[in-house]
Amino acid sequence: TRAQLWLRGGYPESYLAPDNETSIQRRESLKQACLQRDIPEFGKRLPVSTVEDLLVMLAHRHGGTLNASQIAKSMKLKATTVSSYVGLFADLLLLRRLQPLHRNLGKNLTRSPKVYVRDSGLLHSLLEIFDRNKLRQNPVLGLSWESFVIENLLAIAPQGTRSYFYRTYAGAEIDLILEHRKLGRWAIEIKYGIVSSMGRGFHEARKDLKPDRTFVVHSGSERYPLMGGVEAIGLREMAELLAAPE
Repeated sequence: TRAQLWLRGGYPESYLAPDNETSIQRRESLKQACLQRDIPEFGKRLPVSTVEDLLVMLAHRHGGTLNASQIAKSMKLKATTVSSYVGLFADLLLLRRLQPLHRNLGKNLTRSPKVYVRDSGLLHSLLEIFDRNKLRQNPVLGLSWESFVIENLLAIAPQGTRSYFYRTYAGAEIDLILEHRKLGRWAIEIKYGIVSSMGRGFHEARKDLKPDRTFVVHSGSERYPLMGGVEAIGLREMAELLAAPE
């Protein structure tokens, strides 16, 4: 089910486990294999425990903009070391660095990438979230849903699709911008729960971006119109629409 996929993540060993405890154990084994085998193959020198601490810290900053200097200071590392490992984590498909859209818009825009742990199951393990109740009670709930949606949509988007987020220092923001020669520009906001209206920052971003289509992907399954040509839509239907645009 979607709820199980979101909680356990997409690694087959984790998702297909016969029970939740086995799934947790398998994710831990996958993480340790990466820390102890895959990363050292690239010649990196930090102790395994430090690399794991860095992953955990990034999980706690999931969905935020990357500030390598701040992370480095808190871990007593060099900013270049943190940046290097973030790049390596991205190469190993552990992290996604979603770049900001900033070209030709004449705005005071965020220019640092947002960083997400790509697999939701790994994210939940790093944050010690082991069941649905704990996930619903955790402050990361909305950002976990956000990255789960992003990963699923980018996995199915047409080849050649470019992905960004949009944020100004004045507060205009949209979670995901997709650009493709056939689609044009789609603006996608992501919200956990049922959506009835959107805030000022969302509408300001729409004015800046002038997207061809705008969606709000919520955690339900209904599709319905919001004000100003915005459509609220569930993840499954959004994925189907992206794979075969109307």
